[in-house]
Amino acid sequence: MPRILVIDDQKEVRAMISMVLRVNDYEVVEAETGAAGLRSFEESSFDAAIIDIFLADSSGVDVIASIRERAAGFPIVAVSGIAALDFVKHGPGLANVICLQKPFRPNDLLRALKAAQGASG
Repeated sequence: MPRILVIDDQKEVRAMISMVLRVNDYEVVEAETGAAGLRSFEESSFDAAIIDIFLADSSGVDVIASIRERAAGFPIVAVSGIAALDFVKHGPGLANVICLQKPFRPNDLLRALKAAQGASG
């Protein structure tokens, strides 16, 4: 079963993402902060991550960059309620990050996750 790390500071959003993933046979580890997410990433192995760009404690872009420093090309879906997600793809180490704007439908999330896994492979 693929393991997905979900980092989002909004409890309701994390719960929705996790429910969609679990129903579709993914194992999910949730983190409320960028720091907690990076700790989880260090302590365990994951097949992909879904990361909110605007976290309360840190920048999601910085979290993505930190993960990519440790695992280049790691599959990541960046989510945000802000339309201007394209900037994410232009930072160092951020190639092939799949961006998804909130609110999104479950099928959009699953497609983005599959695209991220395909882009890294």
